[in-house]
Amino acid sequence: MAVIHRTTLSPTKLELLTTWLPTRPWYVGSAAPALVRSGGFRLDDPQGEVGIEFMVVTDTSGAEPVPYFVPLTYRGAALEGAEDALIGMSTHGVLGKRWVYDGCQDPVLVAQLLALLDGRAEPQAQSVSDTPDPTITHARSGAPFGPATPGATDTPEGTDLPVPGAVLHVNRVLRPATDAPEGAPGHVSGPWRTPEDAEVRGAFAEVRTA
Repeated sequence: MAVIHRTTLSPTKLELLTTWLPTRPWYVGSAAPALVRSGGFRLDDPQGEVGIEFMVVTDTSGAEPVPYFVPLTYRGAALEGAEDALIGMSTHGVLGKRWVYDGCQDPVLVAQLLALLDGRAEPQAQSVSDTPDPTITHARSGAPFGPATPGATDTPEGTDLPVPGAVLHVNRVLRPATDAPEGAPGHVSGPWRTPEDAEVRGAFAEVRTA
């Protein structure tokens, strides 16, 4: 299980994301974001090498707050061939220099997200070590996924991850919904908090037929 260290990160995750988010095609703001943490969860890397976090951050800079779903990975060395996926570098108070990546372009995170959909991985609390997070729901019909095909694609609606016979769509701009996406053969859903500290839920990712 991943160990959550109570220490510093410089620059912070929110500082890195403040610069990176406006470069994404799915960013809907018109100015530099003002970000607050709103929720999320983690998954464990079976090899214990890569930190895997699924963050929800809310941009409060506009007339209406906008929640974003941001999968991240943290590595102790650069991921070869993933220069375009690098969000930035930071110094961890315990682990030292860390390379922070857009997790949708990191094969370790994608593999574990598919394992979660297949019921082979268990969601973990975002900020507590060795603690499952029962608020994250996941379901999928059909045979287990095979290996994901490289090539995440950002669109104005989110990020599409090609998988055998389907597409796993990652919802980057989150919208509250009480039910699983209608007609989707698989989904991952969970809660986040509004700036008014109300809890809402919605789909973080959904399987779509290719």
